[in-house]
Amino acid sequence: MLKRVFLPSIIIVLSYGFWVSPDFKVICSGVAIFLFGMLSLDSGFRVFTGGVLEKLLAATTDKLWKSLSFGVISTSIMQSSSLVSVISISFLSAGLIGLSQGIGIIFGANIGTTTGAWLVAGIGLKVNISAYAMPLLVFGAIFVLQKAKPLKGLGYVLAGVGFLFLGIHFMKEGFEAFRGGLDLSAYAIPGIKGLLIYTLLGAIATVIMQSSHAALVLTITALASGQLDYVNALALAIGANVGTTITAILGAVGANVQGKRLAGAHLVFNLVTGLVALLLISPLQVLVDYLAVNLGIANDNYTLKLSLFHTIFNVGGVLIMLPFIHRLEVMLTAFLPEELPLKTLQMNKPEIRRAHHLTESSLTYPDTALNVIIKEVNDLVDRVLAVITYGMYCSYDALKSDQSTEFILVEWDENLYSEGVDELYKNEIKGVYSDIVEFAAKSQPQMSPQQLQLVFELKTACRSAVEALKDVKHLRKNLSLSRESEYEAVSEQYDRLRYDLVELIREVALIRIRPDKGSLLSIDRARVHLEKADSVGSGELDRLIREQKIPGTVATSLMNDFHYAHGIGRKLITMVELLKGASSAGERAIDSELSLDDSEISELIQEIDQREEITSATTMSASIAKGDIGAK
Repeated sequence: MLKRVFLPSIIIVLSYGFWVSPDFKVICSGVAIFLFGMLSLDSGFRVFTGGVLEKLLAATTDKLWKSLSFGVISTSIMQSSSLVSVISISFLSAGLIGLSQGIGIIFGANIGTTTGAWLVAGIGLKVNISAYAMPLLVFGAIFVLQKAKPLKGLGYVLAGVGFLFLGIHFMKEGFEAFRGGLDLSAYAIPGIKGLLIYTLLGAIATVIMQSSHAALVLTITALASGQLDYVNALALAIGANVGTTITAILGAVGANVQGKRLAGAHLVFNLVTGLVALLLISPLQVLVDYLAVNLGIANDNYTLKLSLFHTIFNVGGVLIMLPFIHRLEVMLTAFLPEELPLKTLQMNKPEIRRAHHLTESSLTYPDTALNVIIKEVNDLVDRVLAVITYGMYCSYDALKSDQSTEFILVEWDENLYSEGVDELYKNEIKGVYSDIVEFAAKSQPQMSPQQLQLVFELKTACRSAVEALKDVKHLRKNLSLSRESEYEAVSEQYDRLRYDLVELIREVALIRIRPDKGSLLSIDRARVHLEKADSVGSGELDRLIREQKIPGTVATSLMNDFHYAHGIGRKLITMVELLKGASSAGERAIDSELSLDDSEISELIQEIDQREEITSATTMSASIAKGDIGAK
């Protein structure tokens, strides 16, 4: 309800102001152009992503002082602490930086925002800044029209700076024009009352404009034209710092719990800093006057003194909060606990599982989008492997343990595996899979060709995993019926098929945990397992039919099931190769140096023959123990 009323109210108030005062229209136009310049800067910087920003963050945020420096420099360049905050929340949500690193960036961004005040007060108000804006806009427009992405990005950056300069010019001209018709300084409110009211106004103005920089520039231009009292301007600057947290909070709405923690840290920092500045406003004014004399700032140059005040209370706030970063992190972690995705299957529960990592804030930059897609796909694949293993009447946890495959597969209780694969797919896989596809489609327009290729491989890996899962439901029914078959050879063939397929799943789980040469060799070993189990290809099925150990009607079902098993195996191998390639940023999963030659294949076959002799002995021992052989 509030959102529906807010926008129309703003439009009505502005329209009335435009009708009453042309000068007010000029000021508002200046603010709008300034904000449009910030949006252009954002668009320009987005072009230079595609892994660059991710590498830059990794190199510049591994220590606290580096995180602070990154916040200061990035905010000074982008001229928007709110934008840096939103970017930090996005990267934190994607897991590219840690919470302490994000807090360091936020602290640095508050210091970096002071550079805008110095530029406007020191240069923007003393020169005809619009003269510099025009060439920047012309060259920016030329570059924006180019097809090459770097040139287009440069064009947006140049145009953004030009619009910033032009916006400052219009704000200054508008307040200058106010002098002849309306003296806003007559509405100055002294004392604590004025301090609180103007702090609230500064916060409200920042919330409306979604930019503390714009609110601060507006304050400086009004102060320079004599339309604003100096003390009231100080209060507006404090309010602007508090109001800028709203942007971070809005940016965290679509983020995961990590992003919400960083927004909370931003809120705590700015509230504490603002409160300290209000409580110590008089001592800070004395300190500003003392430093202004030593820095050669004239006593009546209130714009530079405002910039100095803004710097002092932001730097002071960082110095106050730095010793408490760890405590702040612990407090936020306790207040907003992590909601980890469930890796185990939810048995007999109708809830549809949804994606855990894919958040709206991660769409801000292609780096963050790609990173969360990789995380979500890996979680989905783990769950697919768990469902496939379940469909083979086996525990995925047991499969990942040190127990031998022979021991795990000797016996199974069908009551423990009574839920259907279709239901598990619907509840555990389908919702997450659809979320990944939808999120990937949204993230692709701003990605580089390399990133698009990785997304394609990740989606293909998901499809291979899901198709393998769907093949399991065809195999599962006959696998269960084979235990009751009157033909011993049928039971033996299905036991062998199940053994080799579970071995393959085990090797796939291994390569996902340990993507090195050994794991790649284990995938080749799994391939050999699957090929040796192909009774159809080796002619064993024909022999069994000739010896009347298997009737033709049963043989056709067995042939189909071997086909399904091979399909499952091929799809899982394709999946794991694609995932390895995507995780290594485009490197191929199978390196030519890791391929097995003929001698190595022969060694593997001999090893498998030995293992199968052990398996047969183990299975026979188990059958004797159960009394099956005596019964036959």
